Amino acid sequence: MDDRFFDNWSTQLRKGMLELCILNAIDGTRLYGYDIVRQLRGIDALVISEGTVYPILSRLRREGFVETTIEESAEGPARKYYTLSEKGRGILVRMNDCWAKMKTGADGLKREE
Repeated sequence: MDDRFFDNWSTQLRKGMLELCILNAIDGTRLYGYDIVRQLRGIDALVISEGTVYPILSRLRREGFVETTIEESAEGPARKYYTLSEKGRGILVRMNDCWAKMKTGADGLKREE
């Protein structure tokens, strides 16, 4: 029972963090989709796949938080590059601030043994 509870909780936490991590990954740079996936895979606790990231990128684009450009690649098919829009920078500041406050508050509740 405890494992099932923890698995559900950690899944929900990962889902909530993905957008924040994706926006932070492209903040100040432009990356194509697989580069974003590769960076996120470096965060062990996220446990993500390409099938998870691309729908989020599409939604972020529809919301106006990211902009895309397509460029030809010498290494294969054309690549779609993602950058933060002005609207995306604004929401990212708010999201990072919210996350910092939540983390600080949660850390303050922990009891030292």
